[in-house]
Amino acid sequence: MIMTTSPSIDGWKITRSCGMVAGEPILGSNLLKDLLGGIRDLVCGRSATYEKELQRARDIALAEKQEKPRFLGVNAVVGVDLDSEVLGQGNGMLMVSASGPAVVAE
Repeated sequence: MIMTTSPSIDGWKITRSCGMVAGEPILGSNLLKDLLGGIRDLVCGRSATYEKELQRARDIALAEKQEKPRFLGVNAVVGVDLDSEVLGQGNGMLMVSASGPAVVAE
């Protein structure tokens, strides 16, 4: 499956669009991760714990986005957009959204 952030694929012609596809995992943080992340933030360091969770959510979103188009009979997703958001009471959940149009490219 070809995935690109650009609206086209060099050397390919898009012959059909089959609608938008998205992957949107929502991951909850836990007390230990919050505590460790808070300590890191206090000493002005980077929060590796949260960075790993963000990367994990991004990987899940992109994997989901690759699976869904296969059922539509397409071979590419163009114009991929990645967004992240914190949700829930106390911002205790992380959502990463990966979306873009599923297309047939030749």
